[in-house]
Amino acid sequence: MTDTTSLEEQIAHLTRTVDELSEIVARQETALALATRRIAMLMEREAGREMDGGGTVPLADQRPPHW
Repeated sequence: MTDTTSLEEQIAHLTRTVDELSEIVARQETALALATRRIAMLMEREAGREMDGGGTVPLADQRPPHW
């Protein structure tokens, strides 16, 4: 009986831990998706500013130097 009780306690603890980690991953996925959208918007906005400022090619589209 002691072995069974111990195993049941371990399974309950592991199940709770997996559930908590799943919630954390879900929150991080949401935060990452939001950050990705915001970065894309900022890049588009900055490319627009560069084009309005007389630049011919946005810096993000230029090739890096050869050195």
